[in-house]
Amino acid sequence: MTENPADSNPLMTGRNQSLFPQACTIVIFGGAGDLSRRKLIPALYNLALDGLLPTQFAVIGFAIDEMSDDAFRDFAREGIERFSRRELSEEDWLDFAEHLFYQQGEFSEASAYATLRMRLDEIEPRFGISGNRLYYLAIPPSLIDTCVFGLRDAGLVAPPDQDLPFTRLVVEKPIGRDLPSALAVNQSLQSCFAEHQLYRIDHYLGKETVQNILAMRFGNSIFEPLWNSKYIDHVQITVAEAEGVGTRAGYFETAGALRDMVQNHILQLLSLVAMEPPWSMRADVIRDRRLDLLQCLRPLRIDEVERHVVRAQYSSGFFHGKNAPGYRRENGVAADSTTETFVALRLFIDNWRWAGVPIYIRTGKAMPKRVSEVAVQFKAVPHMLFNTDTDHPLEPNVLALRIQPDEGLSLRIGSKLPGPKVKIYPVKMDFRYGSTFGDQSPEAYERLLLDVMAGDATLFMRDDAVEASWNWIQPILDAWEASGERWLPEYPAGSWGPIEADRLIDADGCAWRQL
Repeated sequence: MTENPADSNPLMTGRNQSLFPQACTIVIFGGAGDLSRRKLIPALYNLALDGLLPTQFAVIGFAIDEMSDDAFRDFAREGIERFSRRELSEEDWLDFAEHLFYQQGEFSEASAYATLRMRLDEIEPRFGISGNRLYYLAIPPSLIDTCVFGLRDAGLVAPPDQDLPFTRLVVEKPIGRDLPSALAVNQSLQSCFAEHQLYRIDHYLGKETVQNILAMRFGNSIFEPLWNSKYIDHVQITVAEAEGVGTRAGYFETAGALRDMVQNHILQLLSLVAMEPPWSMRADVIRDRRLDLLQCLRPLRIDEVERHVVRAQYSSGFFHGKNAPGYRRENGVAADSTTETFVALRLFIDNWRWAGVPIYIRTGKAMPKRVSEVAVQFKAVPHMLFNTDTDHPLEPNVLALRIQPDEGLSLRIGSKLPGPKVKIYPVKMDFRYGSTFGDQSPEAYERLLLDVMAGDATLFMRDDAVEASWNWIQPILDAWEASGERWLPEYPAGSWGPIEADRLIDADGCAWRQL
């Protein structure tokens, strides 16, 4: 492990080079849980292997489970062996494990926070940590208030006007389940922490190809001049999951696809795709531009929702070589559930750049494959020269940004087929991270944890952005509640969604991309 990260490391590319991870203690609330085992601890281990963690760090798992330090290290090792993108190295593991500790405690008991404080005071001097602390809330949303008030009352939050030692709090989605509850969560957070101490995490923003959107747009002069309503016909965003709800039925029944995917992941992705050029790479400048975009989304009136939004549930089907049950037959799902597993939307951005350009969004579970893509379709060339046959027009140019899997981008253009006749055929220019750069891209949580330790909030959601996205989503929720629908349209498991979604985009003379 080294103290200063190498400038050549991909995780450092594009960041403010004056920001480096600082010595700190990372306290994972819910440290014995699934997120800690699958994502957080493997991410920290990979950062250590890459020499990006400071030598002065400690990790404390804090949860209600009874567990010793050694048992927590065994738990962490098992998670690394199963879920890390890098294989476990015995020598590196022994070095890393020395920094792992565990503290048992009930989140609702003041004595647990007093004990945590004593444990921090005991561990930090061993590693020369001067009180910098990062609290990661890997817990259900219902416990956020309990934990932030517990930290505040125990004196574990540094004053907001104090630079060092710092206190930073990472909060996982969802931030609320509607606009009023999101406002309440933000109010609770801000009663204990200043906004600059808060890092609302959306792991989608940490994905390499999502970060590459800004580089593609503003680092290449061939794209930005065309990035407007004069040249772009429409934009499609697809986030498809191959699995059904599985073991997450309890959570998903209270959320649904709109809350789970659109309100956070997809609207944040759209804000990067469509925002105005920032004048600096500073965190608040980028976040201001993203907020501007969210505030330009054309509001939907309740009576307009049915024309612009489609929701559906997957039904039984033959999927991945076996019969799959419908959503209402999944364990933990109510037999009369009206929770949507699929949603498709048509929206507009009311500003000069995007005036009149439709944005089509679809996301769902139990679809043919796992894929996330942003596709920008350019306007057709005039019906002359190579595009004279109106019955068989040329295929349009499409720039497709693949978020997962096979991260990269492709550009579809028309090219003349070899031979004496002039015949135009669509060809694809393709770039893939794996084949071009060789190494596997870092996991999203690696980048995001590194940024929190460095104090770089660029890829995190600010309170006003969370509230702006819920403000746009709220009329859809209100319309659905007012409708009183007892049965939603269905689509067979393993298909691309209901016929109603096709009709939504067909009405504008467009079609969903075949992925």
